[in-house]
Amino acid sequence: MKKHSYKIGRNYFLRTVTHAQTGQLVEVTAGELVIKDAAWIADTGRLTEALKTCEFAEVEMFPPGEVIINRGALIDAVEIKTLPTKQI
Repeated sequence: MKKHSYKIGRNYFLRTVTHAQTGQLVEVTAGELVIKDAAWIADTGRLTEALKTCEFAEVEMFPPGEVIINRGALIDAVEIKTLPTKQI
């Protein structure tokens, strides 16, 4: 696999063509990102503020375990300081 810019163990806000998720990056493969402690961000509120504060308007938590995201669906990925930990 080619070199990538992702950092294993870091927290990310991941925006895909249809959804946004947060999670701690566990693994990067040629076609996928694997995250844990994941949440679907249904509504970010004001994006700039949300990325600074890591507080989102609507959060749905994934069950414990890993979530696999297809890299082909990614629009962008931004490292964030903390992850949401509860449903809002």
